[in-house]
Amino acid sequence: MGLKCGIVGLPNVGKSTLFNALTSAKALAANYPFATKEPNIGMITVPDPRLEELAKLINPKAVVPTNIEIVDIAGLIKGASKGEGLGNQFLANIREVDAIVHVVRCFDNDNVVHVDGSINPVRDKEIIDTELLLKDLETVEKRVDRLKKSAKSGNKADVALLGYAETIQRHLEQGLPARTVELPKEGQELLDDMFLLTNKPVLYVCNVEESAVVNGNVHTKAFLDSVANEGAEVILISAAIEAEIIELEDMDERMMFLEEMGLQEPGVNRVIRASYHLLNLITYFTAGEKEVRAWTITRGMLAPQAAGVIHSDFEKGFIRAEVIKYDDFLRLGSESAVKEAGKMSVEGKEYVVQDADIMHFRFNV
Repeated sequence: MGLKCGIVGLPNVGKSTLFNALTSAKALAANYPFATKEPNIGMITVPDPRLEELAKLINPKAVVPTNIEIVDIAGLIKGASKGEGLGNQFLANIREVDAIVHVVRCFDNDNVVHVDGSINPVRDKEIIDTELLLKDLETVEKRVDRLKKSAKSGNKADVALLGYAETIQRHLEQGLPARTVELPKEGQELLDDMFLLTNKPVLYVCNVEESAVVNGNVHTKAFLDSVANEGAEVILISAAIEAEIIELEDMDERMMFLEEMGLQEPGVNRVIRASYHLLNLITYFTAGEKEVRAWTITRGMLAPQAAGVIHSDFEKGFIRAEVIKYDDFLRLGSESAVKEAGKMSVEGKEYVVQDADIMHFRFNV
């Protein structure tokens, strides 16, 4: 799909530790600012119990989950929008991702230094928000200046675009992210065309100590209160716990460890699923004796586009899609039983693929 999430935050909040847990990679996770200079890029497997259930019923030779790309980006400090620290590099890297996983530190530990000397996740978030807003304002001001010149001709389209750009500018000047501005279709197209940093969807991850991973602590409470009006998802996770989990190769040992921590699954599973949804992605399945496989598509894709994710020839020569709903397959137990029950539909080029559809494509090239 080419879509990816970027992990951002101040230096030393646990970004690289989380990245390692997500990808089982070995990015440098060190107790000093700017340990990450170049962005680390990894693929993460999207956990999906539905894939496992299909595999149990079909018993295929192979089971292939779907993946998304994650990027661990250098830490940011005050003044990044003016090039402080690794600011220019940070902002350039974040511009290239499609969604943001914003990690905030919510644990006290004198042995792990904080770039600002104290633990305050609300302040930390505001620092990053401010730097992104300032950079976006630079971008919007330049666009407004250009539109003012073109609007002098009296062209109605240019005058309208100028109005939308000025609306976006005023919104940012109020300290509000671009993703919350309300615009008509033409204004939204202008906004998307500017690739603003604060227009990207955000997931917040509170990195807590082990004892706070279930119920949180005073820091997470303050943070949750501060973002209550944003409508963004907030996940509590202990990067230290996740780092221990990935060292346990035996699944039974992992489950015992999770039970001891009061958890039902690794926190990274929740982060991965939330990131997947943040990117507006859904999954469809192909299922047969050779392989049961999950495929990633953007929500709203039509059947030919979804087929093209498998191979471009599938899209070019698309004839039809044979579709089984996941719940029907699970209830009836096999493809033949689904067909006998009349529960398999035949769909054409205008069919909008739904999450968990089980699909077989007919094509001719």
